[in-house]
Amino acid sequence: MPEGDSVFQAARRLHAALSGHELTIADLRWPSLATADLVGDTTIEVVAAGKHLLHRLTSGRTLHSHLKMEGRWRVGPNDGRQVRSPDVRAVLATDSYVAVGTRLGMLDLVATRDEHTLVGHLGPDVLGPDWDAERAVANLAALPGVPIGAALLDQRNLAGLGTVYVAETLFLQRLSPWTLIGDVSPVRLAGTVARAHTLLEANKDTYARTITGSRVEGQQDYVHGRSGLPCRRCGTTIEVAPLDHTSRVVFYCRTCQEGPFPALRPQRPLGSTPRGPATRRDYRTRG
Repeated sequence: MPEGDSVFQAARRLHAALSGHELTIADLRWPSLATADLVGDTTIEVVAAGKHLLHRLTSGRTLHSHLKMEGRWRVGPNDGRQVRSPDVRAVLATDSYVAVGTRLGMLDLVATRDEHTLVGHLGPDVLGPDWDAERAVANLAALPGVPIGAALLDQRNLAGLGTVYVAETLFLQRLSPWTLIGDVSPVRLAGTVARAHTLLEANKDTYARTITGSRVEGQQDYVHGRSGLPCRRCGTTIEVAPLDHTSRVVFYCRTCQEGPFPALRPQRPLGSTPRGPATRRDYRTRG
């Protein structure tokens, strides 16, 4: 799922292409919006709110979208060609540019004054202009019985983190994703929130996301996507496991991170196949 930095970048692209210009095409391929008419309306701005996109119009309406797992907005010159892909959910065009939303997870049209009905539940936006670290920490601290990994992913506490940034933040903070919030000291909790903000802020202006500082393919992350491979810090095999009752998983190093962990189990490199050479090794974690 695209995370806060990717959504921030999408908002910036859409804003640069569409703001201040009249829509000449507004094809919303969404059942509830099939008859909505935005042609002739003018874009005021496109902004991100956590993982949500808010496209505000001079008519006092907001087109809201959420990328979910596979959604994407693409922006390019308007060459007049029709967009026919079955994955397309929205086409917005001016005389100069066209924005195409594919596989969007959500698409809504509401009065701008009613945006709160869609994003009012969100905690402080990690990349927002009104980022409030103290409120984010307080939201987390109010959940002493919740594992920190799940709490960081809950957009009601702070908005913009996904599984990549949660895994990488907790690795750098040396905390197990299953550590209960109540077992994390106030100073360490505040440090975790600050670390997450620092990582997103450092990547919001680049499409080549990196946590390690390296932009070489395969070397950008410490733990995310590296199950079955040695930890860059200590050599212990990186593991992956379900975070909670949902389908979300998290990557971690049980040597570098402190707290409770799932039971040991064999870990092959992510993406390896039973016939691949990687299966000739035993990737069972040490410890």
